[in-house]
Amino acid sequence: MAINLDIVLKRPNKIYHEGETICGILSIHSPTEIKHEGIFLSIEGVVDLQISTQNIGTFDAFYNAVKPIQLMMCTLDVAQSGRLPGGLTEFSFEAPVKPLLNKVLYESYHGVFINIQYLLKAVIKRNFLNKDIHKSLEFIVEHRSHSDAIANKVDKFVINQNTLTNVNDCANIPKFHIIGMIDTVICSITQPFKGELKIEHSDVPIKSIDVQLVRVETCGCAEGFSKDCTEIQNIQIAEGNVATGISLPIFMIFPRLFSCSTTKTANFKIEFEVNISIVFEDEHLVTENFPITLIR
Repeated sequence: MAINLDIVLKRPNKIYHEGETICGILSIHSPTEIKHEGIFLSIEGVVDLQISTQNIGTFDAFYNAVKPIQLMMCTLDVAQSGRLPGGLTEFSFEAPVKPLLNKVLYESYHGVFINIQYLLKAVIKRNFLNKDIHKSLEFIVEHRSHSDAIANKVDKFVINQNTLTNVNDCANIPKFHIIGMIDTVICSITQPFKGELKIEHSDVPIKSIDVQLVRVETCGCAEGFSKDCTEIQNIQIAEGNVATGISLPIFMIFPRLFSCSTTKTANFKIEFEVNISIVFEDEHLVTENFPITLIR
């Protein structure tokens, strides 16, 4: 006998801000009458932290001390124990989006070592002869927009063999000169990351130019911290013997959930960087790094 339990929110995009109310419906469809021991709905917000495997040896002493951080918890009694008729039964619900005492609702974020998730969890309790029926649904918490407070400050840059700081032997790098600009390094997450660059000279033809968005996740506790950089997305803006003297546009959309407002707390940090990677036809690779701050 298949019993279908579903959670339907009245807001299709599932995006909420602190202080708002989540409204929705619990939908239960059963082919026959069922007995239950109560129907419950919980609203949870949790930060899950992990230490990368490459740091386990170094941080083994505090590895088990990195525990989930509870941000939000609310439980609703949707229905007392009883019976549900066959067919479709719906229960409406409302719940406030508010943090636990002395906690902060950070933006929803799916990372590699840090995950910030907000979930609705519904359960139909059954007797010991039947399994409980569970259903969960993620909703998204965002900060209210303050992007109108951003003052665009153009960041001009020059990349050549003399400006590179992450190369051990610059003598082997082909001589080249690239100029460019970025609209701002304090970026609205709802707006594209924009700029341009121009190759003024290169001894060796340039094979490819990529723009990479990188997350920098730091997590730990008083005993120590683990910091890891991982790529979120890579966008190729030029390919194949790239011509000199032509302005190449830089345009990148920040992906939903895989990026969030820059966040710094006592237990974890979520920061972002943009890399411009240049690959020459002789396979030399050079990268210029731009730390950025994301706000909403």
